[in-house]
Amino acid sequence: MQTSELIDYLDHLLNISAIPDYGPQGLQVEGRAEVRKLAVGVDAAHATIDGALAAGADMLLVHHGLFWGETKRLVGAFGRKVRRFFAADLNLYAAHLALDAHPVLGNNAELCRLLELQATGRYLNHKGVDIGILAEPAAPTTFAALVETFTAVLQPPVAVTAFGPTAVRRLAVCSGDAARSLEEAHALGCDTLVTGETDYTAVHLSEELGMNVLYGGHYATETLGVQALARHLQDQFALPWVFVDVPINQ
Repeated sequence: MQTSELIDYLDHLLNISAIPDYGPQGLQVEGRAEVRKLAVGVDAAHATIDGALAAGADMLLVHHGLFWGETKRLVGAFGRKVRRFFAADLNLYAAHLALDAHPVLGNNAELCRLLELQATGRYLNHKGVDIGILAEPAAPTTFAALVETFTAVLQPPVAVTAFGPTAVRRLAVCSGDAARSLEEAHALGCDTLVTGETDYTAVHLSEELGMNVLYGGHYATETLGVQALARHLQDQFALPWVFVDVPINQ
């Protein structure tokens, strides 16, 4: 399909322009005019680019793109990475918070689906947009069983702090780096937080609040949205895709 057609579809589906982020999202590097194969990954890293090129992809779609915060000069290591996209005529599309927050295809929605949780609300507001999900188990369960399910469907958690009740009744779910949301989750009546990256100070805080926390790993919890999005595009446009797995144990 035409690259411009795919970009328009993604921008609309993910509501890219309406969700504030830490840098420009959507199409970050323009490449060839037609996309016959899609590669998806978590990070716009050299190893992810290698995988996309090896697969013969025309577009790389990632969760963590190239641009964050202040404008950077195209020099040194950053410049070399950007030049790789132009040299290969490879499109780069990034969807960060927009993909976290998507109610169906997002990282958090996928975490709830895999963990058999039912969404009941939203939390963790970023500039007017709620990123995280409040949820309840579809059937009565325990924190130990939740950890077992996570291990079975994704990978062993990076860390677990079990300071909350044995029975899990209300959860806050937010991929990536959301340990800072512990107090908000507790105030909203949650007994358990499912997130990605560990946080030193959150260990003591979770004990003080009497909460369970499952740290699934920043990377692992954010492999889900890009793959869900790729499956959706395959269903909609018969667009073949490959997931480039470049794991980071954090």
